[in-house]
Amino acid sequence: MSFNSFGRVFRFTTWGESHGPALGAVVDGCPPGLTLSEADIQPWLDKRRPGTSRFTTQRQEPDQVRILSGTFEGRTTGTPISLMIDNVDQRSKDYSEVAVSYRPGHADYAYDAKYGFRDPRGGGRSSARETAARVAAGGVARLVIPEVRIRAYLVELGGDRIDPAAYDDAQIDANPFFCPDAAAAARWEAILDATRKAGSSVGAVVECVADGVSAGWGAPLYAKLDSELAAACMSINAVKGVEIGDGFAAARLTGEQNADPMRPGPDGRPIFLANHAGGVAGGIATGQPVVVRVALKPTSSILTPVETITRDGAASEIRTKGRHDPCVGIRAVPVVEAMVALVLADQKLLQRAQVG
Repeated sequence: MSFNSFGRVFRFTTWGESHGPALGAVVDGCPPGLTLSEADIQPWLDKRRPGTSRFTTQRQEPDQVRILSGTFEGRTTGTPISLMIDNVDQRSKDYSEVAVSYRPGHADYAYDAKYGFRDPRGGGRSSARETAARVAAGGVARLVIPEVRIRAYLVELGGDRIDPAAYDDAQIDANPFFCPDAAAAARWEAILDATRKAGSSVGAVVECVADGVSAGWGAPLYAKLDSELAAACMSINAVKGVEIGDGFAAARLTGEQNADPMRPGPDGRPIFLANHAGGVAGGIATGQPVVVRVALKPTSSILTPVETITRDGAASEIRTKGRHDPCVGIRAVPVVEAMVALVLADQKLLQRAQVG
């Protein structure tokens, strides 16, 4: 059985492959009456679009989204919203060797083991190209939660971390890395230039902060806000780890260090003196900023030859040709934002459905 949908009330399904004629998403459960046009979605797709700098894949895709259904006179109708993005710059010939030999680190063998058949062109359904549909769906989700500001950025590339004290929000959109630290962005240029020349790749860590999440969103036990966020972000291609708040660092703290002390606020709500929990307690939002951190592995498509086997089980070696990101973490930034938006939109509607 295949699972191509995510969400409970606000639900989306993606479709399409890397080298098919198009890909897209169907968003269901969106409230009626919201103003929606392609212009509300396109800016987010432009952030993810390939070929925007020498540090990303040079595949040239305009990623122009079309809304095929679910709106009338510029407003949502409450019916399924169908979004489509054409693929225009496929080079399937680059993947002739992939049809014979498995690429280590990719899903080639896993797909073959499951289905007994696979689309080798760019990885087919397992390609990160699929995330364009998620970003489009996330553009719709943002309209459901206008009170929430979602901001993601890179905090680490190739093992080199930013200086948190140097964080500058204005820098995030001023460099090709979505990096809030100008000095780190300059170092990363040198790191990626050297990585490309070596025919290799590096990993990265994306941090995402959502401000304005209302206390009470989420649910105990099996629909926790943090577990939904973790599942959503872990479903992104190349993601191998997700942290909420302090994450693994919390395991190295004492109880008093890890506590988020509260003092009385002027409106009867607490003022938190810390946010180690990342804005979630017991699976329910506390009203603090929700903090998610996502670790992405190095791109598996590299020019360096790697040992593998063929579909027939014979020893082989493969060098992946084609156009690939030396660091998939860069273009993952708008994808993480989209998945966080999709979860929060769903949680807002779940909250409204249960408690009004």
